[in-house]
Amino acid sequence: MDLTAARKLLVQEARELLSAMETALLEIESEGQTSERINAAFRAAHTIKGSAGLFALDLIVNFTHVMESVLERVRNGSVTLDDKLASMLLRCGDYLGQLVDAVDADDITTDPDPVIRAELIARLEQVLGGSTLPVEKVATAVAAHEAPLDVDSEGQQLGNENWHLSLRFDEGVLRNGMDPLSFIHYLAGFGKIVHLHTLVDALPEVAAFDAEVCYLGFEIDLLADTDKQSLENVFEFVRDESRIRILPPHARMAEFIAFIEAMPEASQRLGEILVSGGTLTQHELSQALALQSTSKERLGKVLVEEKMVAAPVVAAALSKQKQAEDRRGQEQRVVKVEAGKLDALIDLVGELVIASAGARLLAERSRKGPQADSFVEALGEVAQLVEQIRDGALNLRMIPVGEVFQRFPRVVRDVSQELGKKIDLVITGADAELDKSMVDKLADPLMHIVRNAIDHGIEQVAERIVAGKAEQGQVHLNAYHESACIVIEVSDDGRGLDSARIRAKAVERGLIEHDAVLNEQDIFQLIFQPGFSTAEQVTNLSGRGVGMDVVKRGVEQLRGDIEISSTPGAGSTFRIRLPLTLAIIDGFQVAIGNSSFVIPLDVIVECADMPAQSGSQNLLNLRGEPLPYVRLRDIFGMPPLQGGRESLVVVECSNQRGHQRAGLVVDRLHGEFQAVIKPLGQLFHGVEGISGSTILGDGSVALIVDVPTLIQLSNTADARFKGSQQESAFDPS
Repeated sequence: MDLTAARKLLVQEARELLSAMETALLEIESEGQTSERINAAFRAAHTIKGSAGLFALDLIVNFTHVMESVLERVRNGSVTLDDKLASMLLRCGDYLGQLVDAVDADDITTDPDPVIRAELIARLEQVLGGSTLPVEKVATAVAAHEAPLDVDSEGQQLGNENWHLSLRFDEGVLRNGMDPLSFIHYLAGFGKIVHLHTLVDALPEVAAFDAEVCYLGFEIDLLADTDKQSLENVFEFVRDESRIRILPPHARMAEFIAFIEAMPEASQRLGEILVSGGTLTQHELSQALALQSTSKERLGKVLVEEKMVAAPVVAAALSKQKQAEDRRGQEQRVVKVEAGKLDALIDLVGELVIASAGARLLAERSRKGPQADSFVEALGEVAQLVEQIRDGALNLRMIPVGEVFQRFPRVVRDVSQELGKKIDLVITGADAELDKSMVDKLADPLMHIVRNAIDHGIEQVAERIVAGKAEQGQVHLNAYHESACIVIEVSDDGRGLDSARIRAKAVERGLIEHDAVLNEQDIFQLIFQPGFSTAEQVTNLSGRGVGMDVVKRGVEQLRGDIEISSTPGAGSTFRIRLPLTLAIIDGFQVAIGNSSFVIPLDVIVECADMPAQSGSQNLLNLRGEPLPYVRLRDIFGMPPLQGGRESLVVVECSNQRGHQRAGLVVDRLHGEFQAVIKPLGQLFHGVEGISGSTILGDGSVALIVDVPTLIQLSNTADARFKGSQQESAFDPS
């Protein structure tokens, strides 16, 4: 049997669980403990251990067993989860990530870091060995005084004089030679089993039934004079693989609530949850259901009014019920699909778009016969359907940018601790969607910007206090949609960029002349030069001049641009603007001579005839407003137009200076066009004003113009600057 595909699913699930565990631990560290967060961390470790056990991944199973034991102690309150322990558990998650990466590389026997493993296991076992277990004999003694069953002196006591045991044996317990009933019989030797409820939720259909698999769970009430440790010892041989929960007599309300929240079953019935949780017997439930049938009230209200169950416990059970319903609905709505399959689908849709355009072009060129118009009309309807398929296929690959953002709470925490700074990370707009292929490539540029904001931007605590700022600095990650783009901002409230220092360093390195005239934005752009750094000393984080040039190169590869705004003493904002997708766009086809170009449709404001101009100012009056313009034939070094009238395409883009308009002068307008974006070859590397290419319906190639770059060129005095230099790179044929 080939387990490769199943192992890949395990790797994917494990990475998601490790991410969830890291998020829970970071929230505990920053916002405090809640049972939900602790349970999330425990469930992640427990699930990873169980899944790894199916594939005999002993390195993962043995390590997560120790980690899970610590988290179990945290859950039952015998170990305190302080900052030191949280940091250690985060390191454990990092090491587990290495083990999962090794499994992904088909290496399941080699320990990627045995030194770290030994250190972490030793520290975890130290926590286990040094913890103080609760003295359950106290609870047993309290039971002997026959205190009221509903409340104690604090209004919190809820249980009766019975121990409550929740047993979920591992499915393979029978194969391992263990009989669940033998454990139950052994329990009877401690006292009297006053209630036993068998759970059959996991039983499959008859055809799928395996006689060697244990599908049953048990909820047991035991009247006995014993302690919790003795009861745990009963299950010593199955405890590691099974889920054994024990509540002492007269358990407090908080214990029952935590017990219900941690229940593994996803029952949708309130009564079943309360019975399984040990707060209600089957007989009491039957009585409550009988009362409900006559009163027509909700079951929860009946239970509270009859004082069978306390209101907070009913609320916890209702919350558990809603979680189960939400989870089931989510499972029905979400289908995991391999990214490669989506990429293949997008490629096929792209070819379909090209083929559809080609068929329509041929139909329009051969308008002969009585059926010609009907044929063209039918092809138009097909084109509309193809466009809907295109949009639907692209939406399949859109994922929240939060997929990237969720990596940074850990980064900010670790780096700020290393630097001795206090920094709060604020994330907004994480639900803004972006093409998955771009999300994967966006992580590195954002990582460099965030680390630089922490290292260079945010000041040390003492420096912030002197400046009248709060001790804790702030880094803000934000994302939002703008037209057909997504804008991602990384802001900080630190010292801001020092333009004079940047300029001096650039002159020192020979990047600019000492008398060069540069505005503030031009100076800020110098930090993206390879090897540029203003750091006085090299650290683990910065100072080597590596990073910001990678940021700019990475953003440009995604057909995006990056802008900087900064105020000395108040902070900086790095703003990345990217197209939503790298696959297919709505474009507007224009022509220069015999060559075709595509302008993204979302940036076009209007089209008009180019008025007669005199002089060489590259500026025209458009309804009383000055409009800078460039001729595409001049930009790309194409021969001048011989006769004929030119057309003007007015475009608009947003940048740090606000909304900017410019005119693009072309020979002819062909109309709207669905452009399947193809990457540019090495021949066009470094050619400004071009962002990609596409294939037209007749099989010819059209270049997609880079509008933001052309707008910048339109605002310079030398808009015709590189005609001769780029002529060799552009071949109209």
